[in-house]
Amino acid sequence: MMRSLTVRAVPRAALWLGLLAALACNPESRKTEAAQDTVQRFFEALPGGDCAVLGTLLIGKAADTCRATVDEMNAHSFSLVEVLDAKVDGRDPNAVVVRARVARDGQVHEQPLLLRVEHHSDGWKLRL
Repeated sequence: MMRSLTVRAVPRAALWLGLLAALACNPESRKTEAAQDTVQRFFEALPGGDCAVLGTLLIGKAADTCRATVDEMNAHSFSLVEVLDAKVDGRDPNAVVVRARVARDGQVHEQPLLLRVEHHSDGWKLRL
């Protein structure tokens, strides 16, 4: 009797482990985690104003005009309070919309800021 319980329990355990592994390897969760990490790295580096670092995290005009973008954000003391969540953009599978709470001029904004982070050949980049 004990042997039959053990034999049935092993396939169930394998099924659960397989399901957990599949969920952990979800490409959507990897994208959202990478996008959230990009937002956090950007805001961590922002006070230092180093465009050698910040420029690699930006795309579009913001990357070309990094100094002006960083100076303006630092003039208003922009800071990340928390990342609320992130979702893959339904229009573009290589883009993630990150909802973040930010502070500006020392005041935490109640409405979250929506930040678009896009995957490029050289990594995830923030579009401001």
